[in-house]
Amino acid sequence: MGDMLYRPRRLRRTKLIRDMVAQTRINPDGLIQPYFVCEGKGIKQEIESMPGIYRESLDSLLKTISADYKLGIRRIMLFGIPDHKDSDASASSGDDSIGPLAVKALKDKYGDDLFVSADVCLCAYTDSGHCGLIKNDTVDNDSTLPALADMALSLADAGCDCLGPSDMMDGRVEAIREALEENGYSDTIIMAYSAKYSSSYYGPFRDACNSAPGKGDRKSYQMDWRNRREASVELMLDGEEGADIVMVKPALAYLDIISDFLKETELPVAAYNVSGEYTMVKLMAKENIVDEQAMVLENLTAITRAGADIILTYHLRDALKGGWLG
Repeated sequence: MGDMLYRPRRLRRTKLIRDMVAQTRINPDGLIQPYFVCEGKGIKQEIESMPGIYRESLDSLLKTISADYKLGIRRIMLFGIPDHKDSDASASSGDDSIGPLAVKALKDKYGDDLFVSADVCLCAYTDSGHCGLIKNDTVDNDSTLPALADMALSLADAGCDCLGPSDMMDGRVEAIREALEENGYSDTIIMAYSAKYSSSYYGPFRDACNSAPGKGDRKSYQMDWRNRREASVELMLDGEEGADIVMVKPALAYLDIISDFLKETELPVAAYNVSGEYTMVKLMAKENIVDEQAMVLENLTAITRAGADIILTYHLRDALKGGWLG
């Protein structure tokens, strides 16, 4: 063994050495914390399937974000939960919609010191629970586009920095971009959910938003998880239609898609570390099966290593509280 000149273990011997030569580092500035805001007052309900995450009325949300701001959270994603749902998703747009109300309150308080992004999708607002409007017993793509554009405009009017269309309707990025340009919002960012797969990992999120489809599923518009090359088509189309950031969702089961996006676009690549991925860690940590900090860091590092510049994750608050990001 005396002729073994190269020993990779030399660079693993101590933590100082390992940290020095680490090839992937999580970028705290690329992490976004999601929040769920509902109508009413004095509401802060822990989501049973997402320990540590809450469904909050605006007054409570402002207090939560104030505390999180002090921790260092500067980038957020909002999901609105209305009281009223109907076939036209009428509560999804307008000045009195819960999403724009939350955006305006946050931008009035923090201005450019808080990056506010908001989900653009109809699933929480339709009585069907689907991401588009129903016509002839099917989710109708083209009649949904104006409703999505109206929702996006309402959020932009309120001062939203970034819109996240997550519905997976064909042409929705173009419809939103054209509406923004026509109304003077040329600086508003679109972070497109370009490859959003029809995944089993969304269960806790649907619990949070009360948005599970009442009939059928979302496989006719969200991507088939057996397909890889199809994601490249969605990526190309969203880029051509005016997306500024492209996203892969979920993250951990789709690291290959994140890696493909990194190779195929010059746009920033985001990944959503979704509710099911979050809850699995929380449940295992609760049962002392895993070290929560170690698993969260491993997961976030894997997503970063695959090529994500931006990660939406429910773990951010805990990571900052625990000093996990160093």
